[in-house]
Amino acid sequence: MDLLHDFGLLTLKQVAALLHCSKAHVCKAMSGRIHGCPPIPAVSLGRRKLVRRETLLTWIERNEQAADVIMPTSPKRGAGKRAQGAIENAHTVPER
Repeated sequence: MDLLHDFGLLTLKQVAALLHCSKAHVCKAMSGRIHGCPPIPAVSLGRRKLVRRETLLTWIERNEQAADVIMPTSPKRGAGKRAQGAIENAHTVPER
């Protein structure tokens, strides 16, 4: 009988596998150290952290919805450098 499974609890390793990331990244997400990412709710048993499967699914859905609202589209790679070059070139006076 697996009590963790009976209660729908996931270990850190299982959460990392489900989210396709490292255990260290999950620890950072649980402690709220990832900018723009709400903390993953967890049950603490001393140093051990456990996450309810239903809670993780809810967290994923909320995080996904927040990303749609908050996250702007990514700028094109190198666009800032090209824009800076255009500004610098605009300020130079052509030689006569």
